[in-house]
Amino acid sequence: MAERDIAVIAGYFARCPLGGYAWQVLHYLLGFEELGFEVYFYEDTALYPDCFDPVTRTMPAPCDAGVQTLSQFFAEHGLDQRWHFWEACSDRRFGLPWRDFSEAVACARLHITLAPVTRLPRLGRATRVFVDLDPGYTQIRCAAGDPDLRAFLEEHDCYFTIGEHIGSTRCPVPSGGFQWRPTRQPIVTRLWETAPPAPGAPFTTIGRWHESRRDIVFQGQRYGWSKRQEWQRFLDLPQRVAAGFVLAMDVEKESPDLTLLRSLGWEIVDPLQVSANPHAYRDFIAASAGEFTTAKDLNVRLRTGWFSDRSACYLAAGRPVITQATGFESILPTGEGLFAVATVEEASAAIEKVLADSDRHRAAAKRIASEWFAASTVLSELLRGL
Repeated sequence: MAERDIAVIAGYFARCPLGGYAWQVLHYLLGFEELGFEVYFYEDTALYPDCFDPVTRTMPAPCDAGVQTLSQFFAEHGLDQRWHFWEACSDRRFGLPWRDFSEAVACARLHITLAPVTRLPRLGRATRVFVDLDPGYTQIRCAAGDPDLRAFLEEHDCYFTIGEHIGSTRCPVPSGGFQWRPTRQPIVTRLWETAPPAPGAPFTTIGRWHESRRDIVFQGQRYGWSKRQEWQRFLDLPQRVAAGFVLAMDVEKESPDLTLLRSLGWEIVDPLQVSANPHAYRDFIAASAGEFTTAKDLNVRLRTGWFSDRSACYLAAGRPVITQATGFESILPTGEGLFAVATVEEASAAIEKVLADSDRHRAAAKRIASEWFAASTVLSELLRGL
């Protein structure tokens, strides 16, 4: 196989085949393909062996369901046999035969690692690029001396983070000994062309309600990974505006949280029904008037400049986004189609602006996605930073 422009993406999809992960990976693959690369995807269970099956709702589970979802989704987008999955514990391999896949890896120009979850075999002389998807958390762990994470990162040549303020004076997050360049989630906007939502469509979001296992301490303060604490700031939003709100979040059944949310006007739906496959995920976004959501405490207080890849998909679908300020508001245009808020009063005002002129704000949302998140633009900038 002759050397040519090949980009190999290592990431996380089959082990947890939910809509958000599927689209995140696909946007990178198709984005590099738009730039003329021959693209491949790699994943294995060597570092994180447990797989999740969203149909049976079990973990650990066999990888077969996730591999099937990946295979079908990639085939729909012209990427059939452009991937390889290795279940390390059983030494089962799926997709393009390893001999052919390893030849492509060895001839590649770029090896792109999305988060420290899959170690791409070191073959050939490709430039190895790490993309940090957990800004703040990654750098603070490095600065604290996490040996496994540091060893993983040191296998790469260049480092990018979607926390666009990290490495600048605007953000106190330490570098951890690595030079971080800003990037953001690429979106293939043509995949998100949708008709306007039905009249009275609710504002929605998708995600985890509570996750405390990844809280982190920095300079004597604890920074939360869970969004639950940030939602407390906005609980009475449905009481303030004439709009519906649907949260596809895993609020525990029969819990005080669920009772409180429902009593205040929030509709809670099963996130697995929304995310169990990429198409359901996209349809849920398309059926929304826009997104209202919060950010993690870590990104809010440390001002990392993080912006959600899910929110970028809402924008690409022409759905306005009202989200908690993390510093992104000094980078992206806000006030029309996209709003950064810190209080329930600001959120209420933003919702009312969208309701008063929904056509204008939908058009603005699409424009922001096209100008700031288009995959060819984002990834061209990444290549210039190598």
